[in-house]
Amino acid sequence: MKKRTLTSYSDATAVTVLGRDPDAHFGIVNPPVYRASTILYPTVDALRRHETRGNVQYGRYGTPTNFALEEALTALEEGYSSIAVGSGKTAITATLLALLEPGDHLLVTDSVYGPTRGFADGMLTKFGIAIEYFDPLIGADIEARIRPNTKAIFLESPGSWTFEIQDVPAIVSVAKRHGVVTLIDNTWASPLFFKPLALGVDISIHAATKYIGGHSDLMMGTITMTEAMDHRLRKSIWETTTASSPDDCALALRGLRTLDVRLKQHQQSAIDVAHWLATQPEVAEVIHPALPNHPGHAVWRRDFKGSSGLFGFILKSSSAAALAAMLDELEFFGMGYSWGGYESLLIPVEPAAIRSAVPWTRSGQAMRMHVGLESPTDLIRDLEAGFARFRRALSD
Repeated sequence: MKKRTLTSYSDATAVTVLGRDPDAHFGIVNPPVYRASTILYPTVDALRRHETRGNVQYGRYGTPTNFALEEALTALEEGYSSIAVGSGKTAITATLLALLEPGDHLLVTDSVYGPTRGFADGMLTKFGIAIEYFDPLIGADIEARIRPNTKAIFLESPGSWTFEIQDVPAIVSVAKRHGVVTLIDNTWASPLFFKPLALGVDISIHAATKYIGGHSDLMMGTITMTEAMDHRLRKSIWETTTASSPDDCALALRGLRTLDVRLKQHQQSAIDVAHWLATQPEVAEVIHPALPNHPGHAVWRRDFKGSSGLFGFILKSSSAAALAAMLDELEFFGMGYSWGGYESLLIPVEPAAIRSAVPWTRSGQAMRMHVGLESPTDLIRDLEAGFARFRRALSD
């Protein structure tokens, strides 16, 4: 890029300019896709020192395509370094394995992503690591849960099924007093709508499969960390995983360029649909952090810059036949376990099945919705027809 003279610029500009260096690639705007395994070293000395042009050492650690994406994400997250790996779960598991050892104690929010819970309860427990789940709304009271062997606190705000907003600064303050590492799954907000490292979190993790990629055509996770964490964890992370494919990094870079405009549309359309859902007689509650009646709305307003397209709602009553009648014939809402792409999704979920510290007490069927980039008018018409089918099936 041309030399930048501005000392700061908005995230909307950052996503278009970061991770690009046309001068290094014959004036080409986008970083080329460098596919590589073997890297040749010019001298014996360079080979022994692992020194190559641009610090490209071996394909397993990434190529200049990976580094371009990692550079951009590091700047957006206000971190020291980033690593792009094969999936969001890979980013989570590699980081936890690098942080923990037998005998350690890990605190995990009870609203955590299901596969994270599965890894903690399965693999980490098998390795002799004590797992304790805590109320997502615990705030500074987490101090009572910290033991002498507590090494890390895993946060997710909001939870991707139940959407509690955590008081991240309060938890981080306690963690720092006790020398405990904090890490967060920041996928819901993306690097644009929440900056956890600026609030003192040590490590921010994303399923870049979702909003960063944005087109439901890649699998990727990213780990962004402070300087202290980089020095402590990078070598260990590479012991358990490999760099993301450079082709996927190129897709993620392409997604990054439109992240700002896409997120703004996801945000507005989701709020429009959420307001409409709140008027439906079949809906007991809409669970969206950006709505004033959400219990965590004040904390969301304090800490976040925006909201994404993912939220939940509760049906007052339901049946298997009524759910099928509504969902099976929807035109624009698909059923799938991911989210963050341009397409809208709607699935039933069972939060009670994955809670342990704080029971899920709401009655009624919980639903998770991702509002994509379709016209909200069309989405609401699709839902109107779905609710009509739902009502007919309930009355039969």
